[in-house]
Amino acid sequence: MINSSSDNVKKLNSINRRMFITGSLKFFIMIGIVSRLFFLQVKENKKYLTLSDKNRIREWKLAPVRGEFHDYFGNVIAGNFEAYQLHVIPEQVEDFRYVIYRLKDLLELSDIEFKKVLKKKNEIKPWETLIVSDNLSWQKFSKINNHLYDLNGVKPVISISRNYPFKENFTHLIGYVSQANQDDIETTQAIKKNFVPGLKVGKVGLEKTFEEKLIGTNDIERYEVNAYGRRISQLEFQKGQKGKTLRLTIDTEVQKLANELLKDKAGSICVMDIYTGAVIAMHSSPSFDPNLFVFGISQDDWELIRNDPMKPLVNKTLQGNYSPGSTIKPIVALSALENGIVNTNFTVQCTGKTEMYGQTYHCWKKKGHGYMNLRNAMKQSCDTYFYEVARKLGVDKLSETAKKFGLGEKVFGDLFDIEKKGLIPNTQWKKNALGKGWLLGETIITGIGQGYIQTTPIQLCLMTAQIANGGHKIYPHLVLDDKVNDQLIDKFTPLYKNSKNIKIVQDAIFSSTNEVMGTSYRSRIDNPKYQFAGKTGTAQVKKITEEERELDLKTFQIPYEQRDHALYVAFGPYKNPRYALSIIVEHGGNGSTTAAPMATKLFKLIIDRHKMRDSLRNKNYLEI
Repeated sequence: MINSSSDNVKKLNSINRRMFITGSLKFFIMIGIVSRLFFLQVKENKKYLTLSDKNRIREWKLAPVRGEFHDYFGNVIAGNFEAYQLHVIPEQVEDFRYVIYRLKDLLELSDIEFKKVLKKKNEIKPWETLIVSDNLSWQKFSKINNHLYDLNGVKPVISISRNYPFKENFTHLIGYVSQANQDDIETTQAIKKNFVPGLKVGKVGLEKTFEEKLIGTNDIERYEVNAYGRRISQLEFQKGQKGKTLRLTIDTEVQKLANELLKDKAGSICVMDIYTGAVIAMHSSPSFDPNLFVFGISQDDWELIRNDPMKPLVNKTLQGNYSPGSTIKPIVALSALENGIVNTNFTVQCTGKTEMYGQTYHCWKKKGHGYMNLRNAMKQSCDTYFYEVARKLGVDKLSETAKKFGLGEKVFGDLFDIEKKGLIPNTQWKKNALGKGWLLGETIITGIGQGYIQTTPIQLCLMTAQIANGGHKIYPHLVLDDKVNDQLIDKFTPLYKNSKNIKIVQDAIFSSTNEVMGTSYRSRIDNPKYQFAGKTGTAQVKKITEEERELDLKTFQIPYEQRDHALYVAFGPYKNPRYALSIIVEHGGNGSTTAAPMATKLFKLIIDRHKMRDSLRNKNYLEI
């Protein structure tokens, strides 16, 4: 009995111990559960509420509205329009194969277009946006919206895209936009910050230069979705900021005329205000329609542009390095006057050629011009006279004067990364660049704008403007950052030693256009309102052999690529000058017959529009 009672006590103690352990475990488990619930519900409330919201609330960034470009008179030359796009995020699509084939039918995509979409899909991550189309018609956009119930993961988007209403007229100046690539995102902070699929950014020209100002900021839309990811309601819309609108100094009517004059030709036309430095027109030809690039240019269009022998992709105004030919003669004359090498009575006899150290230097007039002083030599563009002046002057002094007047340096500084500096040679340059000494013969041909010397059309325009304004420094500009920087400059930096020398050169240039025997006499305008002064130039593209010289072929008889470039620089109206221009026509033959007649049409339009421009400038000044 005693043993039995003892066993019962042991069993009871064992049971109690187990119950205590079990109860303790339950208690601690309960404490753990309660603690965890408290932690989740109270401590981590914000975190899980946020995660929940992320599943329920979606955020959609829209492409920022790009700033516009306006011309001087407020005309939109690069604007925006609403583009209808279709986006798909593959990971949000339950049956991608079904959806993509459904879209093919609804959008009536060709097999080639459909293959491109599939190729794009394979190139992106599942969570990245696939742009099925970035420029849908309204009809197709509406059709997609009507079938959204059956298109899980498909997003119709109304975006803002670029439009260039004047097509090829401003291409080399403004540039164009196209879809941002990885390099754009990595190199430009504003693009990285505002990037959305299909974002269009500047690729060249002012579109690229002012990307940071133009891009704007995103619109942000927040909306609620159901368990299937379909939109239920919009919760919030945060309006982004439109990019800055930039007003240019350009006159669209003058720009359009420049385009018309250079139709079917390769070349450049620049027009500049000689006092403010405002660029009125700056056109490079041939051009192309920048709208082709906005949604991605087709292979056929790209090949057509890329393989054009006249090179429409090259901005000839800024990138074209040309021998200035006789358009350099005003600088040669000015340099010689400034350095006391010659005066207005200095005379040279031109017999048609000059012999020196066994080398023959020909004048363009085979039988020669006879006795020439500075004024007549400029009027008739006598090469022999300027050979002798250059010989006496020396290339170093000529180089110094040329650089003062804007040759051999970028005109717009860092505004365009493609702009070339050209080349104004001197003795030190040749020694450093070629390791050889300078030759007298090289000085002689530099005096007529041949040899090593290279200039851009915009440099020639600046050179002419500074001669026209009396020899004062100006700073060319294209963009009006404020309302003041197009006002007349009161204080100039003089580029001359004696202002009389500038007047002598101005008068000589006047004679070249407005007096009998002048090389551009046939392009003159007698009406003082439009009368201008100009200097022709003909730049050789190859050395002429004695046999070719004897043949004396007409321009049309010479193969196109061997024809001389035709140049012309001018300023007007002569009695009260205000505008300067430069014209170059590649392989145009000679400046007097090809380039100078264009100046006649340009000055009539430029001067007729001057009053409008001046009244707007004064109005802006009064509003400040």
